[in-house]
Amino acid sequence: MPRSLNGTRIGLLAVAVATTLAMTAPGPATAATAPVSHVHFVSHLNMAEGQRPENITLEPGGGADVTFAFSRQVARVGPDGQVHVLATLPAPPAGAGTPVLSSPFLGGIVRAHDGTLYFLYATGNSDLTGLWRLRPGGTPERIAALPADSLPNGLALDEQSGLLYAADSVLGTVWRVPITGGTPIKWATAPELEAAGFLGANGIKIHKGAAWVSNLDKGTVLRIPITRHGAAGPIETRATGLVNIDDIAFTGAGDTLLAAINADNEVALVRPDGSHTTVLTAADGLENPTSLAVRGTTAYIANGAYFTNNDPNLLAARITPGE
Repeated sequence: MPRSLNGTRIGLLAVAVATTLAMTAPGPATAATAPVSHVHFVSHLNMAEGQRPENITLEPGGGADVTFAFSRQVARVGPDGQVHVLATLPAPPAGAGTPVLSSPFLGGIVRAHDGTLYFLYATGNSDLTGLWRLRPGGTPERIAALPADSLPNGLALDEQSGLLYAADSVLGTVWRVPITGGTPIKWATAPELEAAGFLGANGIKIHKGAAWVSNLDKGTVLRIPITRHGAAGPIETRATGLVNIDDIAFTGAGDTLLAAINADNEVALVRPDGSHTTVLTAADGLENPTSLAVRGTTAYIANGAYFTNNDPNLLAARITPGE
């Protein structure tokens, strides 16, 4: 989510688009920097129908499940690039205003091994805001309520422990919820997670016994150890200088990660020592990248086109696993 995004503005932009993008995917882009290569489009999405992807999780068969930020939809993008809407969430009552963004907002999404999807919905309304679940062939249901003044954004699943972790961009909190649902707990709350003018804690991943969280306003990547008893350990700042960072994804078993730099149309490679370099740019097809997912040697990048207002899309690239 870019620094100065206004939800109402995005809604108006989407309505203003009167035609569907009809584009033929070009060959692999050549601007990528090692260890990223062979960039190609998986799908050009339909901006007129509100198909601006905010978050992504991968399907075993090569497809991807995404949340469309402001159209209240969860969708599956097949390996052939075709989009299938899986669910549309209920609209909040008139007068409800999502914190900071104004418009209803669908954020993080994760997939469990049985195909169940979990995702976050923020509406400014206490009856709808929270963690939602969609079982295969089922209908969406809220399984955990979050405060109406919260903005749950990134979502991570620790399937081994049966716990979900949600990064709250407004309340500077990481919430923890059992995979079965129930009452969320404030797992971590700290100044490092707070916003500094717009949005704070944003993307989140569980990796090697810790929750790794990006802070959009502060341009940081944070590591929060999960202690032996499941509590949050002391927060460590692992990278700085990444202002407008949205989501993150690890390139392999080590601590090297990719970071989506939304407003700047960049993806950065962040090394274990915190140093970072740009490996993808707008020349590769980036349109305000919002989220990333890595499987094996393939990285997927979702692009919401919030500022470029041009071509929301899903990209894929070859990635050499990092340290």
